[in-house]
Amino acid sequence: MENKILIITGGSKGIGLALANQYYNNGFKVYSLARTVVSSLPFTQLKVDLINDGVASAFSSILNEINLNNIEKITLINNAGRLGKIGNLETIDGNDISETVTLNITIPLQLSGLFIKHTKGLKCAKTIFNISSGAAINPYQGWSVYCSSKAAIDMLTRVTALENKDYKMLAIRPGVVATNMQEQIRKTNKEDFIALDKFITLHKNNQLSKPIEVAQKIYKIDVKNLFNSGELIDLRDL
Repeated sequence: MENKILIITGGSKGIGLALANQYYNNGFKVYSLARTVVSSLPFTQLKVDLINDGVASAFSSILNEINLNNIEKITLINNAGRLGKIGNLETIDGNDISETVTLNITIPLQLSGLFIKHTKGLKCAKTIFNISSGAAINPYQGWSVYCSSKAAIDMLTRVTALENKDYKMLAIRPGVVATNMQEQIRKTNKEDFIALDKFITLHKNNQLSKPIEVAQKIYKIDVKNLFNSGELIDLRDL
């Protein structure tokens, strides 16, 4: 188990939990950085508030613990994210904007840089997956900060792929998935989010993907080395 490594943010719930379990059940040593630690989970969890805590030291401690010279594969998944307050930009206060931008793009920038720095000389398979969204290319009224930060995730993926030819960098759009974020969307007032009915209908018609389905597709993409580095992938097309 020690020669295949997954490091993931937000591995305690939703897509992140499904991914952590998927990799763990397939022989990976898994490290999750998240605000919540669930005692029943079998993989290693570091309790970190990614928005407010200094994540660099926690992340570096993981990399320092791993015998990097004895591994065949190491993957980082920048999964943690937040929708933030839904509403027109002028109704959103600065703190909420800052928290969303920090979690959705500042932390992936920081962790990707640390990951590359620590693993640069390794000859093993090295992968960074960034969880993006259809909102990166489709504007939604009320989601100005979320859409902008996910567009930035896509560009982060493309640029790091250009800079690091011996890594596999992918931005993955999972589609509409049954997570807490979808529950938040459905509780929104219609005047704050004019596309509300679309998401309510998807839920009523049982058209939401399950986190485990998303995790299985992402794992397959990783271990079978599908797609070219720098690509932006929508799982609904697979």
